Amino acid sequence: MKIVVITGSPHKQGTSALLTDRFIEGAKEAGHEVFRFDASFSDVHACIACETCHTTKKGCVFKDSMETLNPYLLKADAVVFVSPTYYFGMSAQIKTVIDRFYANNSALKVSKKSALLMTCADDTKEAAAGAVKSFEIMADYLGWRNVGVIIAYGCGTREDIEKTRFPEKAFELGKAL
Repeated sequence: MKIVVITGSPHKQGTSALLTDRFIEGAKEAGHEVFRFDASFSDVHACIACETCHTTKKGCVFKDSMETLNPYLLKADAVVFVSPTYYFGMSAQIKTVIDRFYANNSALKVSKKSALLMTCADDTKEAAAGAVKSFEIMADYLGWRNVGVIIAYGCGTREDIEKTRFPEKAFELGKAL
């Protein structure tokens, strides 16, 4: 299986990075091919709704890191999103990538698996509820099957998450995909 993991954290060794690393380890152990795209360390312009992607054959007006991601994204059997919770939602970095899916909207509406892994300093479900709902609506719209949501509540620091079972749950999800 070809899996694309899209991350949205600007912290290379943070809580989301640990979940990402463990998920990828599990997926690779199961024999899956994984392409990781770190949105925070990529050059991705925000969609400006110019409609060039839909009214011409030129594709998106921005020639940026999405050109690296798109071939993998279109061929993927599964797409996994990993983000910290920022003000009740996913980080702006990952949301910018998701908004740019618009240029490939029709091509992305094929059967794929999808999952969401998030970290959250808060320990209340309300803190990540908006991000989870947004993910669920997006996956449903695209016709992707939600195969798992892991929210690491109460994990504001790397030390916090290392004391939990969340990294192991991410590994298990990657292996089970």
